[in-house]
Amino acid sequence: MAFRFAVLISAFSLIYGGLVWKLYDVQLQNGSLYSNAAETQLRLAGVLEPVRGYIYLSDKHGDKIPVAMNADFPFVYAVPKKLANAEAAAASLSAIIGRPADFLTSILGKKNDPYEPLITKATKEQVDAVNELNIDGLYVVQHPARSYPLNNLASQVVGFVSANGSKDNRPQGQYGIESFYNGDLLGKEGAVDGDVVKSSEAGKDIVLTIDRNIQARAENILGKLTSEHDAPSGSFIVEEPKTGKILAMGGLPGFDPNNYGGADIKNFLNPNVQGVYEPGSIFKVITMATGIDSGAITPDTTYYDAGSVKMNGRTISNWDYEEKGAHGNITMTQVIEQSVNTGAIFAEKQIGHKTFYDYLKKFGLKELTKIDLPGERTGSLAPMEVRGAPDVNFATASYGQGLSVTPIRLISAISALANGGILMRPYVNANLKPEVIRRAVSADAAKKVTDMMISAVDKAAIAKIPGYFVAGKTGTAYVPDFGKNRYTDQVINTYVGFAPASDPQFVILIKLDKPARAPLAGTTVVPAFRELAEFILSYYNVKPDRTEN
Repeated sequence: MAFRFAVLISAFSLIYGGLVWKLYDVQLQNGSLYSNAAETQLRLAGVLEPVRGYIYLSDKHGDKIPVAMNADFPFVYAVPKKLANAEAAAASLSAIIGRPADFLTSILGKKNDPYEPLITKATKEQVDAVNELNIDGLYVVQHPARSYPLNNLASQVVGFVSANGSKDNRPQGQYGIESFYNGDLLGKEGAVDGDVVKSSEAGKDIVLTIDRNIQARAENILGKLTSEHDAPSGSFIVEEPKTGKILAMGGLPGFDPNNYGGADIKNFLNPNVQGVYEPGSIFKVITMATGIDSGAITPDTTYYDAGSVKMNGRTISNWDYEEKGAHGNITMTQVIEQSVNTGAIFAEKQIGHKTFYDYLKKFGLKELTKIDLPGERTGSLAPMEVRGAPDVNFATASYGQGLSVTPIRLISAISALANGGILMRPYVNANLKPEVIRRAVSADAAKKVTDMMISAVDKAAIAKIPGYFVAGKTGTAYVPDFGKNRYTDQVINTYVGFAPASDPQFVILIKLDKPARAPLAGTTVVPAFRELAEFILSYYNVKPDRTEN
């Protein structure tokens, strides 16, 4: 009896010892393995990976239209520690994923790695190919990823999300709003600490000031414009001058953020904030505003135009000199109406170099607009900043050659004139508030220059809209060849205008780069401006401010 009892005690001791060993094995020796497996499952289930915030466009009713959202896509991932042969798996996956085999081997060869994302938005062909491999450690599941339901629309403003944008493989925003507000959109990742799970926090949504309908119409107009004039690129901005809200912004060529891998990287850049150029004759209205505000000239100040000016060994002629010759005695208003280069030079001379340069700084030409988009650049006033700068450098600057601006800086400066002389900060996040930067010129000077611009529109007639006072100015600027220190025969056409001029609701900038045969802006961007302005006036049901034709 004692022997049988001893045997039972020994047996229970062995069983108990085995259970203790199993518990030790699970908790200590293989604890990290099970923890990693649990973390992988939680990540795939969305418990740890935060839901990225949506990006919305808006419309005149305040409705939100998603331009960047999340949707379920086939998702291919690997559990490297389960792969029997990482090199063989990498070789098989290389052609399917389109990544070098040695790169995939470096990822899949991590012995204790429980999770490596491979394809965020797998195609049906990729899914079929991975399934046919039938490799333990490679899996296909449905997983949320970024989707852009409006495709190319506003793509340079929105940007895109790359699958593996950081060291921890978390998706990261690239370019546009996706980049600028990445921290807000991203949310907070969850975590696993033993048997305690901290859930993720979803990212914040961003509603843009971009109006989907104005944006779509502007992109359509720009597309026709570039096609008709065989231009390689172009851009547009629509700004609300009283607040700085950007109602539309875009450039061509653009890209589809759903397939950013197939696009040229240069198309990701937003030309309106990251591209600089010489604006040409549009700049004459800034020169005139400076002259009027400083007291150097009035709209009725006259001078004698001989058709050209000689300065520092250079001869500067009016754009129409060969056709029309000298204009004779003309007013400053006529200078704007007929876009006379020598008239702008005269005005700058009356203003004085230092005062002229100081006003350009007041208009913001030496600083960023601080728009909430990434990569903004400043233009350059360098020719006027060299020691002992010759008079000719200030002369060419007076009509917009030799200095450079970004389109967003240019429209902001013109918007200041539309806003009674007050410069505003432009913005695209509807949650921001209007921000006054400074007063550039007096309300009186802004009104007088606006009247000069209205007169220019009325005389040329191309931009006129029945029932409305429209203020605008063209710019046809030659493209410099910096390598040869000269200007080419290619041009950039720009038009900036606003309406109704008595109470401006919007300012439009349309820019066309290097149109074939170098036409004047009046035959390219001006009709495009009128088409877009007519649409916006009708869209907002803006009350006419003019009774006579």
